[in-house]
Amino acid sequence: MSGVRAGAIVLAGRLLHYPGDDYLDDVRAFAELARQLGVETMSELKAFVAALDGRSVGELQELFTQTFDLTPSCALEVGWHLFGEEYERGAFLVDMRDELRTHAIPEGTELPDHLGSLLALVIRVEPGRAATLVSKALLPAIDKMLTGLREAGSPFVAAMDAIRQVLTAYAPGSPEVSHA
Repeated sequence: MSGVRAGAIVLAGRLLHYPGDDYLDDVRAFAELARQLGVETMSELKAFVAALDGRSVGELQELFTQTFDLTPSCALEVGWHLFGEEYERGAFLVDMRDELRTHAIPEGTELPDHLGSLLALVIRVEPGRAATLVSKALLPAIDKMLTGLREAGSPFVAAMDAIRQVLTAYAPGSPEVSHA
């Protein structure tokens, strides 16, 4: 894995956690690495950065909460998008908790299937496991999140779409998502 791609994934994971003082710096750094990786939707990503620029940390936290915590279709829990409240989600949560612990990734206050945590996992597991995790779990869940973000009219669509494009390198053959 290239250092640029790994760096972009690390920053993407930070964008999906509750904003702190460095959030805008992380957004700008992610956009720069996405540009270096040739993300196709750079104009939308630049618009996302511009939409966040100048907002206070409190305003960013409010936007983040409204987007990801109060809109279920935009929730960042991968297992919820894959399995809903079915038994399989519980098994997925147990598996992800085990993998996070194995690779010394702290869960923090999030469930172990939080997309931000699983992005950190992708860069620490062996390539075959990363490809399976991305193709079987992350990309299908991100596609559902993108649908929710578009329906909500959220500015986070551009960031999530760029994250999807960065991850697609791990799962060649995954269908491109419509940018409409």
